[in-house]
Amino acid sequence: MAPFLAYEDKGTDTAGRIPLVLVHGHPFDRTMWAPQLEFFAPTRRVIAPDLRGYGASPVTPGTTLLSRFAEDVEDLLDDLGVDAFVLAGLSMGGQIAMECRARLGDRVRGLVLADTFAEPETPAGRTARNALADRLLTEGMRGYADEVLPKMVAPHAPAAVKAHVHRMMTSAPPEGAAAALRGRAERPDYRPLLRRVTAPALVVVGADDEFTPVRDAETLHALLPDSALRVIDGCGHLPNLERPAEFDAALAEFLARVDGAGPRVDGAGPGGRHGG
Repeated sequence: MAPFLAYEDKGTDTAGRIPLVLVHGHPFDRTMWAPQLEFFAPTRRVIAPDLRGYGASPVTPGTTLLSRFAEDVEDLLDDLGVDAFVLAGLSMGGQIAMECRARLGDRVRGLVLADTFAEPETPAGRTARNALADRLLTEGMRGYADEVLPKMVAPHAPAAVKAHVHRMMTSAPPEGAAAALRGRAERPDYRPLLRRVTAPALVVVGADDEFTPVRDAETLHALLPDSALRVIDGCGHLPNLERPAEFDAALAEFLARVDGAGPRVDGAGPGGRHGG
């Protein structure tokens, strides 16, 4: 049976180098990982799906819970024969990565959480997400994309990056984006899960991120028993696109550690911390 999700599967399984799986955020698609696919595929296998309701993957209207997204990722990796991997997610993708860790346990050999947070939705946040879902179904994506673009990327981001981000947002199917918003409104509290994660973790955040500010990344860093924190200057919510060289360097260092080919990313023993 063909995989449910559309996806990129680049590079090859290389001895000693664990595959990298990249989970995009809302309302984007797998092209948000284009710089990372280009950078890492020459040396390892890299897989980047379009989540259900986004990009070229099928749309299922209604409510798509984060657990459903995680099941889709699990099914895809099973279809592709990927048993163990490093899992990286940004924003909503980070929350899906947390859900995947809950489902898949030690198959997730390393966890990368970028510009995301672990707290459950507040009552006000639940109302706001459902209202936005209603708006997207009524108005489409363009007005929303125009409004949030200045918060998605820093003002001084390259014009090509701004255009790419805006294009992803306006191309997202409203039904899929609305279903994801309703699902995120019901998300659980991932903080207890993160306290139990024994795999190494990397927390990354843009220094100027307005959606998930640095304090959210610091909270994740404090929760995870074995984590490193990287704050990337000069960018907002999408450091992998706004500052790909810095993002890729931090991720490469982390991957080397998970592969067993390099030192701990924070240079410390278990529970060690590193900021900046």
